[in-house]
Formats: sequence, structure tokens, C-alpha cells
Amino acid sequence: MDATRRGIQTEIVLAATDLDRLLLALKETGYRVYGPTVEDQAIVYGELDTAADLPRGWTDEQDGGIYRLKKRDDAAFFGFAVGPHSWKKYLFPPEVKLWSAHAKAKGFEIEEETANPQKMAFLGVRACELAALGIQDRVFLQGSFVDPVYRSRRDGLFVVAVNCSVAGGTCFCVSMNTGPKAESGFDLSLTEVLKNGDHYFLVSAGSEPGREMLARLPQRPAETEHRQSAAAVVENTAAHMGRTLNTEGLPSLLAGNLDHPRWDEVAKRCLTCANCTMVCPTCFCSTVEDVTDLSGDHAERWRKWDSCFTMEFSYIAQGSLRSSARSRYRQWMTHKLSTWHDQFGSSGCVGCGRCITWCPEGIDITEEAKAIREAPQKTGGKP
Repeated sequence: MDATRRGIQTEIVLAATDLDRLLLALKETGYRVYGPTVEDQAIVYGELDTAADLPRGWTDEQDGGIYRLKKRDDAAFFGFAVGPHSWKKYLFPPEVKLWSAHAKAKGFEIEEETANPQKMAFLGVRACELAALGIQDRVFLQGSFVDPVYRSRRDGLFVVAVNCSVAGGTCFCVSMNTGPKAESGFDLSLTEVLKNGDHYFLVSAGSEPGREMLARLPQRPAETEHRQSAAAVVENTAAHMGRTLNTEGLPSLLAGNLDHPRWDEVAKRCLTCANCTMVCPTCFCSTVEDVTDLSGDHAERWRKWDSCFTMEFSYIAQGSLRSSARSRYRQWMTHKLSTWHDQFGSSGCVGCGRCITWCPEGIDITEEAKAIREAPQKTGGKP
């Protein structure tokens, strides 16, 4: 039966003072709620108890290699862009134990880890991050092999999206067609409006669980004026992107310029620190480590995040395949913007700008692509 025929609204107005009602409803339904909060002078993702844990009245200033928090002149809950964390840390954890081995009289007994995480709700997921979740879903769930750790955490996830009211200085989601408005992939979406002394959220349901959750909130119907004000918030954000990236023909442009001198120029600045891959919401490289205790009676196997910027990542018997900063940066950028299309049918970049903000040298992926476009070499490639 259609939701409206059951009397369930699909779009309401929620007063800012009632935002705690949403968190309470999620908790009462059994979800552990995670969202943005201020910690160590940055807006990061952590567990939320009440709306007071949100970064109310804070915003961020971002540029290449620069991130600063500053106070806003209003009480907006979501008046900022994105911080160093992405949601992948909850679905694809930085470290996860795969199994343990215990010495017995005859050999070892292997004990596999059983994943039974608590139901999670993400509050404050931006449109670019929804696109990133969709990419990681394709990587971990829709290929020849399904990742059981990711699936156990992804199943039953409740997503509350927030349409962006602020474009960060390094954002370019408009160029990637991933934002700033959430179009799909959410259970509920919020648009925060502060206008003429009124502070409210336009709340829209995007799934059946979302409609059921919406029914637990105060039912103030959305009027045309509310929808127009919410649309104006998103339109203003789209018009103030900090960066742009020309994606026309970009995969073939990069594939045809593997010997471009720009790779040498960027290698002089790149520290190969791997910050860009750690903060990226779509990077998924990992390694496996075996550890044991001094007695030799116990061993464990762990999966940990890895990066194509480390020497060990491409190491084989005869050494590392990518021993230079040039080759490693080129591998990352061409995979992200070019060969990812061949593997997964989309770009690996969602335009969140984190790789620019959190690069110590302020290396800008949009500027590197622009430099190659303006002076193409088309000379093939070498390691």
C-alpha cells in the first residue's frame, strides 16, 4: 500500500528544537547513532547521544593543506563542509581481526571472527558521501566476491542525509555530479533552513524505513514556502563551490599522458605520506598482517588499511614496482579519475575535496588534471 494512503507523510518540517526527537526515535528503534562532532579542533564523526553533541554554531575554512574551525554567527547544526573522517571507517574499519589460531596438542585450532555489529544510523551524510557509499557498495558487495565484514555492517544501516548549506574551499561535487543535494541512497534527508528568525529542517523520506521513522516525528506538513527555501539553500551552495574539475574526456586524457612532465613536477612536492588515500571516502586498499605472541601458542591475522603511496604496497620478489613518488602519485590519480571507470563504471572521485585539504603540501587534484589538459603530451607511459 502507498505510504500516503496509510497516512504516513513523506515530507515534513521539523523545528530545530525538535532535532533530539529524531535521535531519540533512532535510539528507541535500536540504532547506535553516529554523526559529526567537534574533537581536537576538527569536525569528526563519532557516536552521538543528543543533538548537543553536534557542531552547532561551528563552520570550517578549507583550502589546500589548510583546515580551521571558526564560530558562525548563527546556531546552524550543519553549517560546515566535511572533515578528515569519512563514513568508511565504520563500514570498512581501519583494522579488523580476521581469525585467531590457538596451539593444541596436535597443530593449531583456527577460530574465525564472527561479525555481529550493532545496528548503526549515520546522521549528517552529505551527497558526495552517499555517492562514495555507493562506490564502496560496488567494490565490496557487487563484485565476484562479497566482503563479509562490510556486508555485516552495511546491512540494516539507516542513513540520514543532510543537504549542504556550505561549500568548502576544496569542494567540487558539482563537477562530479554528486552534490550538493542528496538524490538517492538515504532513508531520510534533512535540509537546514535559517530564515527570518525561523530555524527548521525540511525532512524527506527516501525509503520505507525512512517513512516509518518520519511517522515518529512531530507532523508539521511542509508547505511550498518551506520547499522553496530549502531549494534556495542547495542552489546557493552549488553556486559557491571552492574548486571545479573538467571531467570531459578525462579518463582517456590521463591514460594518454602517462609520460607527461607534470608527473615529475608533482613528485617534487609529494611526500608520499598517504594522507590523500586515508581521508578519501572511496579508497579501499588493504593489507593483511599475521602476528604472534612470544610463546608461539597464539597467532592472529589482521586486515589493515593500506595505500598505493607506500613502498610495500607494490612490493614483489624483485622489489617495489613503484619505487618513485612520480609513479605512485600517477597510479593514485589515474586510478581515481581514469581506470576506475573500467573497473566499476564510474569515477573513483566524488569531489569532497578531502585529498586537497589534508595534503601537507596542498597538492590539488583538480589543478593537476587541469595542467595535463592544458599541455597534453600523449606519449604513452612508463613506470
